[in-house]
Amino acid sequence: MDPVTSSITIGRPREEVFDYLVDIANHAEFSDHYLKDWHLTRLDSVGRGAGARFRYDRRDRFGWADMTFIEVERPFRIVAVGRGGKFNRNKTYSTWTLTPSGGGTKVEHSTEIDPKLPTDRLMEAFGLRRWFKRGGRKALQRLQSILEEDHDRGARATVAGV
Repeated sequence: MDPVTSSITIGRPREEVFDYLVDIANHAEFSDHYLKDWHLTRLDSVGRGAGARFRYDRRDRFGWADMTFIEVERPFRIVAVGRGGKFNRNKTYSTWTLTPSGGGTKVEHSTEIDPKLPTDRLMEAFGLRRWFKRGGRKALQRLQSILEEDHDRGARATVAGV
């Protein structure tokens, strides 16, 4: 799948936005409308190596996916890689890029899925790309609401069973 990209300008300093995004437990707060049942993969949820497992909120029996931060460049960029789909065979890539914009920060989020089989590409053709675009756009709006107005928060992710 070609990358699905959404962006928004948040009226907060870039370092503050980065500090919020680099804690993967916070991602459940603003993306739980389309990514559900978040669980951390380790106790330390901040920085390189932090990861989480979650479920796509769509009718799909193979809806579980995960992501792990593999690149953290303060305060510019965060790159996550993961897997999802049937038997976790599809690679996923997510990037958050932060650039100064006036008195705030422009946040650009990009998601790309590398389908392994033709059947996975077929599933992509049946609305997965549009679903990611809509969910990502709303997630950035919720992120803006959380950081600028401190409301519209969901629940933070925790380690399973803790």
